[in-house]
Amino acid sequence: MLHTVTNHISEVVSFAERGVEAAKLPSSRDEIIRSSWARCVHEHHLDPARMQEAIILPSNQLREHQDRMGDFLHIARYGLETLYQQVMGMGYCVLLTDAKGITVDFIGDIQLDSSLRKAGLYLGSDWSEKSAGTCGVGTCIQTGHALTVHLDDHFDSTHIPLSCTSAPVFDNYGNLNAVLDVSQLSTVLPKESQKLAMQLVTLYASYIENANFMHQFRKEIILKLGNAPQFLDVNPEYLIAVDTTGRVIGHNRSSQTLFDLFHRGVKLLGMHFEDIFDAAFERVGAYAPTNPPDKRAIRLKANDHLLFMSALIASSVSDSKFKVNVDQASSLPLNKLCGDDSVFRREIDRVKKLVNTPISILLQGETGTGKEYFAKAVHQSSERKHKPFVAVNCAAIPETLIESELFGYTAGSFSGAKTKGKLGLIQEADGGTLFLDEIGDMPIGLQARLLRVLSEREILPIGATRPLPVNIRVIAASHRDLEDLIRLGEFRDDLYYRLNGAQVSLPPLRERKDKQWITEKVLHEICNLNHIEIPKIDSEVIDWMENYRWPGNLRELKNILEFAASVCQESLITLADLPDKVLKMPVKLINENKVAGIGGGDTADAALLKQYLRAANWNVSYVARQLDISRSTLYRRMEKFNIEPPNGFKFN
Repeated sequence: MLHTVTNHISEVVSFAERGVEAAKLPSSRDEIIRSSWARCVHEHHLDPARMQEAIILPSNQLREHQDRMGDFLHIARYGLETLYQQVMGMGYCVLLTDAKGITVDFIGDIQLDSSLRKAGLYLGSDWSEKSAGTCGVGTCIQTGHALTVHLDDHFDSTHIPLSCTSAPVFDNYGNLNAVLDVSQLSTVLPKESQKLAMQLVTLYASYIENANFMHQFRKEIILKLGNAPQFLDVNPEYLIAVDTTGRVIGHNRSSQTLFDLFHRGVKLLGMHFEDIFDAAFERVGAYAPTNPPDKRAIRLKANDHLLFMSALIASSVSDSKFKVNVDQASSLPLNKLCGDDSVFRREIDRVKKLVNTPISILLQGETGTGKEYFAKAVHQSSERKHKPFVAVNCAAIPETLIESELFGYTAGSFSGAKTKGKLGLIQEADGGTLFLDEIGDMPIGLQARLLRVLSEREILPIGATRPLPVNIRVIAASHRDLEDLIRLGEFRDDLYYRLNGAQVSLPPLRERKDKQWITEKVLHEICNLNHIEIPKIDSEVIDWMENYRWPGNLRELKNILEFAASVCQESLITLADLPDKVLKMPVKLINENKVAGIGGGDTADAALLKQYLRAANWNVSYVARQLDISRSTLYRRMEKFNIEPPNGFKFN
């Protein structure tokens, strides 16, 4: 490796010494690589002998880049997931960067996490040419073309082991918006081996462009165009959006390229339908997808070139209609999950953009934070709200039954099967939402079958010979760290990426800024359900609630308020109305000294520690992280208090 690095540096230094004209001299390097090397030396002023470590932005700066991408980032995620499924067996990772070269999304083998991060194939890495030198992403940004930068094509010797293939992703006005990249940590194969990678990354870049286009102009008139009618509705070559007057308000890059053939230098944006096509705009409805594709031929006005067109016409958007939509948006069930907690509100606002997309959502949070409640709100805020919401607790179903419960079975498929067979929970959710709670506890053998459901959108019941199509939105939840489970070999990384289209962190109750709002909301629900008068809450109780650690989160809050509302007198909840066991517990989190056995109050400490363990489903690792102590310290404390899990539980 040292010899390779030395030779590479010598080649680049020699190239640099020959000046700008070196890019035009004969060489075994591609012209695009030679031109990039010249830019690195003479424009970016990079040192050929320098070996630069990967530049990875801190999380706050990364979030700024991600926020600027808006909805596009969520739309592109499905493209990244699908592309990764195509290349993961060949040792690739997939990156999406913004137009500045900052990696805003990433999928790779978690087992290689540290190696990928060191190489810069990681979330937040800066792959601009001015920072990283000649590389797939940076040089793609500079040229606007798809390319492969293979091994020692890279300017910086640090990147010699890498092979990177990148394609530009343009916005809806023909400007560079992002770069899609597939990269290998190392390969011994020649550059020609990356042709398949080039085809895939170019194809999926176009898929992402088209999906973003269809999303942005879904309320306008979208013209799908192609040179043949057969694939017009599923994979158009050209996309143009026009407003209700016929003016072009958006287009993909290939449409501008086509327009340049007969109007070079003239921008397509702002042109009128009748200036482009030999047809009257008032007849655009004749090109609707309901008409046969071969009947939707249309000619370009400038050169009589024949194309086929499919016109998707949305309802006209009037001011009054827009106001109705705003009112509807404000009444979404998701909006009712939060008071004045700005952090949680931001999470909810992100999720609202995803409710009608096929993107899977992964909910992470402590036990009792309301993951199923949140999932139901997503479902009820979506277009699927009139279809089933089916909740499955993967930890509660016995391992011997979970396969038949999820996938169902045909009549007589096994001993003891019902004579008419059984519909599985996945099929019951057809058309609606499937909520997989505690997904981390799903047996690894079944994870492959679930992955097939998510990728193929079909199920195969036990005993069946033909798969059945299903249309489901999947929301998964876990209080366990799934990435930790992947490293332990207990959870499949490919399933994790399928489930983790968007991750939402539900805050523990003790960290929420809207505890008083939540308390009043839960209290009203309890009293209305039980048909009792809604009591007021004494200020001392409110202070206690602000300081209490809430190991059971919202579930514990509901239990306490239900008890207090039932026993209080004169419609006022005081401290005397709270359960004795919670009043005896310290309101502050146990610190390390006390857990290690220093200090008094053993009875109260034991009760609180046991409550933490119960709330975490006896997951010792999780509780240790909550208390910011080591597992061994926690085990010693448990031994001192004679705390053992109930029958059937094992410590994690």
